[in-house]
Amino acid sequence: MERLTPRVRVVWLVLSLLRAAIFGGLVVGAAIAFDRTAVWDSPPSVLVPAAVGFAFIIAIAGVLVAWARYGVWRFDLRDDDLYIEHGVFTRIKTVVPYVRVQHVDSRRSPLERTTGLATVVVYTAGSRSSDVAIPGLTPERAEDLQESLRRLAIESEGEDAV
Repeated sequence: MERLTPRVRVVWLVLSLLRAAIFGGLVVGAAIAFDRTAVWDSPPSVLVPAAVGFAFIIAIAGVLVAWARYGVWRFDLRDDDLYIEHGVFTRIKTVVPYVRVQHVDSRRSPLERTTGLATVVVYTAGSRSSDVAIPGLTPERAEDLQESLRRLAIESEGEDAV
């Protein structure tokens, strides 16, 4: 089973902290608004510090989950299918038969370009979760994986998906 490039943790940590900052800003802003306006007649004096503490706890939890996410993310090109395993709280195991692969893309967000990473997206036939992404790859590995998946999908044409 192949693991992701360790630099993907940087991307996930930055995104986690960005989400926590936005959510924390909203929570702290609401606490300040309650404290300074007449919406709440006598808000508790610990309202704003509690909101700041809550935002801090959310940020720490997000960082821990982002860090743990790397440890469980794996994928493998098997004989007949692509196998992906991930998930911190709920473990998800995805099997994509090559015969179901419609096309394969690679993408690089600005943050991924900054860290020298890429994501491969596999689009499949079907209605539920019709695309599967493999993040945290070097651009070279993403190109190789994209080409391998394309070749394996072509080779499996005419086979039964089940």
